[in-house]
Amino acid sequence: MIRVGINGYGTIGKRVADAVRDQPDMEVVGVAKTRPNYEAEQALERGYDLYAAIEDRAHKFADAGMETAGLVDELVAQSDVVVDATPSGIGAQNRDLYEEYDTPAIYQGGEDADVADVSFNARSNYDEVRGADHVRVVSCNTTGLSRLVAPLREAYGVEKVRATLVRRGGDPAQTGRGPINDILPNPISIPSHHGPDVNTIFPDLDIDTLGMKVPATLMHMHSVNVTLEAEPDAEEVRELLADQSRIMVIDESLDIEGTGPLKEYAMDMGRPRADLWENCLWGESVTTEGRDFYCFQAIHQESDVVPENVDAIRAITESADAAESVATTNDAMGI
Repeated sequence: MIRVGINGYGTIGKRVADAVRDQPDMEVVGVAKTRPNYEAEQALERGYDLYAAIEDRAHKFADAGMETAGLVDELVAQSDVVVDATPSGIGAQNRDLYEEYDTPAIYQGGEDADVADVSFNARSNYDEVRGADHVRVVSCNTTGLSRLVAPLREAYGVEKVRATLVRRGGDPAQTGRGPINDILPNPISIPSHHGPDVNTIFPDLDIDTLGMKVPATLMHMHSVNVTLEAEPDAEEVRELLADQSRIMVIDESLDIEGTGPLKEYAMDMGRPRADLWENCLWGESVTTEGRDFYCFQAIHQESDVVPENVDAIRAITESADAAESVATTNDAMGI
């Protein structure tokens, strides 16, 4: 069994912990939090050992009636791999801790790419990550774009990608995020950071991205145009994408017109936390004109990177090849 520590038990960390626990070849050593709150309380309720991430604040857990198993250093020392799910920028600060205990670490897409030896997307570059000590799982949006680009490159070749990302203002629990009543170019300059981030997966890809922020919390939306090297048939492309295990092609008969019904669909399916781990791509939006392909896809920012973290664990430990890992992860999580 691969022993996995989770440093940071927030939006991503709690989902990764549950996904790791569901795997047949992994176990959760424990999770680390900086302070007691409802997530720390729920970590204990779910049976996870809780570790204090900051020694000076460790007493606050006891004051709140929450028992800890020790400090984060002990969690790192006991783990074969640590998934760092701390806020952006903190992962880079934690790298020295992981190196001190010679524990490989997986970082999230909020970190700069140079925090790790290589950036990771299971569909696109699994083999490049095998045996690495420090790996960065790219962001939710970059994950969604990479999953879409990989099969198109393989089947048709890609000349250029153009994507406009309409991004949610914040997650449902982020009360301080916005905008509340505005539509923001974010950033105003072009490209947004997403294109260069996709280039950490596909270095030779010609890609332009534009970003916006809107007053919504549920999901991101991508409007994508790809100029291919070969002239595709729309139905063939639709079938190609439907064959991808982490792309959910939404059939017109489902009458899902936006991200609200998508989240309702996830709840009705009984998905934990109403998570949508897959790219949600509207089948009727798949259009081709000459060598140009167009589509709309929605990305659940809280969850699409979760299976990627699980696969990154196997890649780092060299315990499975790409196909085996993805199949195992998908089966265990119900993807």
